[in-house]
Amino acid sequence: MASGQSAAPNGFWAQAAANPDRTVLFTADGQEWSAGRLHAAANRLTHGLRAAGLRRGDAFAVVLPNGPELLAAYLAATQVGWYLVPVNHHLTAPEIAWIVADSGARALIAHERFGAVARAAADEAGTDPARRYAVGTVPGFRPYERLLAGQPATPPEGRTLGWVMNYTSGTTGRPRGIRRPLPGTPPEEAYHGGFLGIFGIEPFSGHVHLVCSPLYHTAVLQFAGASLHIGHQLVVMDKWTPEEMLRLIERHRCTHTHMVPTQFHRLLALPEEVRARYDVSSMRHALHGAAPCPEHIKRAMIDWWGPCVEEYYAASEGGGTFATAEDWLKKPGTVGKAWPISEIAVYDDEGRRLPPGELGTVHMRMTTGDFSYHRDEAKTRQNRIGDFFTVGDLGHLDEDGYLFLRDRKIDLIIAGGVNIYPAEIEAVLLSHPAVADAAVFGVPHEEWGEEVKAVIEPAAGQEPGPALADALLAHCASRLAGYKRPRSVDFIATMPRDPNGKLYKRRLREPYWATERAQR
Repeated sequence: MASGQSAAPNGFWAQAAANPDRTVLFTADGQEWSAGRLHAAANRLTHGLRAAGLRRGDAFAVVLPNGPELLAAYLAATQVGWYLVPVNHHLTAPEIAWIVADSGARALIAHERFGAVARAAADEAGTDPARRYAVGTVPGFRPYERLLAGQPATPPEGRTLGWVMNYTSGTTGRPRGIRRPLPGTPPEEAYHGGFLGIFGIEPFSGHVHLVCSPLYHTAVLQFAGASLHIGHQLVVMDKWTPEEMLRLIERHRCTHTHMVPTQFHRLLALPEEVRARYDVSSMRHALHGAAPCPEHIKRAMIDWWGPCVEEYYAASEGGGTFATAEDWLKKPGTVGKAWPISEIAVYDDEGRRLPPGELGTVHMRMTTGDFSYHRDEAKTRQNRIGDFFTVGDLGHLDEDGYLFLRDRKIDLIIAGGVNIYPAEIEAVLLSHPAVADAAVFGVPHEEWGEEVKAVIEPAAGQEPGPALADALLAHCASRLAGYKRPRSVDFIATMPRDPNGKLYKRRLREPYWATERAQR
């Protein structure tokens, strides 16, 4: 349970030294970890990897589930000037191999749950067999416990700040690592508390952060790490389910979490009696991002959870904007105003900065430092205007500086020369009770260039087929202009999303275009 905490030193390492018995972590399998235990695990890992040959500036990769080993890796890397490369364990072996090889990871730590894919990836990437370590048993990997065995629990010498090097999702082409220069400063001087301060989350105030998405994602690890560093407890989920999330919020009196709209949608789909069974009044900040949130879903969550439902917009490269529930209710659809450490601008295709109200490509700039794409100078220079960069989202600013997003430029459908924005159509489809998930994209059309296709994951108990397709098309006809309506509906058993809610729309779209190319 959370309890009020007095002021403590900034940074997990100093807090752990000052109060090693304080509980800081509740794991998915019910363990309670003290600050001293997690600190010791991180220090032993640091000493073990140093003994294995890692030096300042090196990278090491992890293919791990949410748990203490991943958090220890984060603390180890960021205290001695290494780059931690968290790898999405849902990727295929060749995809993981690319990231391990491209990052230059000098060691790989994997969990036995992902042993087969990790071993194949390590072989393909050419990872030194002496620096492959497994939590559990993986053929060809050394035991993780042996890496830590005999190593001191004391802090290492030569402590200096390291970073996490996340790899972008690879919407187009190979994913690239986002690499920031090492500042050469002690880890205690890092910007620990300021990040969460953007959202009004304060240090040492009895907060409990619920980790309900995979820690290999940029924002999820950043929120969890920042919470740990400013004295908050972590409650970690390994596999997210809506009712289990509600149970944990009530049990631990969780105060803040990071979510995605897909999770909102599935929480709202719970029967009313299940939703009413749990007390979520402890929540102060239910931050969501990563994907557009349909307005009816956002309103329903605010009606249920109250003003704690807050939104941000950012990218792995940097960010961003923030909107409280009050901001959003005043300006429905906004993703907020720029952070104090960020600036937002909208440009047209010719590189002209656009005034409020005009739609263009959203660019961002961070005042706290720049980044580069690892081993890709061309990509680093691409999509930049001065100090501003873009990840290809379309939107506009209003006269008060609030940002409104329309869609990603790559997802834009152009039919007969008219721009169509899939997110708007997806929101309409998601408002139908027979729809569990929806994706809209353009498919080839001989005359118009593209036409609107909808792919639907039916809700439980709904029968996919022509009758349901007709019902959904009629639903769209009453809510969308003719040119925006899907021309056809296909069904899928499970939408290809990662556990953080990101939709792999390219996987859905590609077969339709592949057929078109084959017929040419």
